[in-house]
Amino acid sequence: MYISIRQATRQDTVIVSDILLEATLWLQQRGVPLWRDSEVSPESISEDIANGLFFIAEWAGEPAGTIKFQLEDLLFWPDISQEESAFVHRFAVRRDYSGGKVSSALLTWAVKHTQTLGRHYLRLDCEASRSRLRAVYENFGFRHHSDRQVGAYFVSRYEYEIPPQVS
Repeated sequence: MYISIRQATRQDTVIVSDILLEATLWLQQRGVPLWRDSEVSPESISEDIANGLFFIAEWAGEPAGTIKFQLEDLLFWPDISQEESAFVHRFAVRRDYSGGKVSSALLTWAVKHTQTLGRHYLRLDCEASRSRLRAVYENFGFRHHSDRQVGAYFVSRYEYEIPPQVS
């Protein structure tokens, strides 16, 4: 089955929010809360969608996952050069599409998009205690960069070195 990635539009705000809310609820039910419902509501993500930061993975035309892709992250990565990196946040896959294909497609897309932009690193973070999520990133090829306290969150920061584009 083919997985396509496209930029979310204003009309997709509820779709993106639903994917994020589904992940939020699933994690809450397992006792490992990540985002508060209010952080992923249509109202809270609509500006980022309008600014072109969210992308949707579709499997056979159905929304299967989402990712927020940005070129600056001064909150979690204030100590690095912003110009050489791209950053991923709000990464979620619907439960019906769990198993790795959609998450790999989204991360592969993010790596290629970062490369197209001439950036040298794709960076992300996650709660340091989430060993299974950390393993997903490490198995994909992300390297642990550092751990950092950011407000109430103790996060592990990861980076993926982007290979140079071959002309």
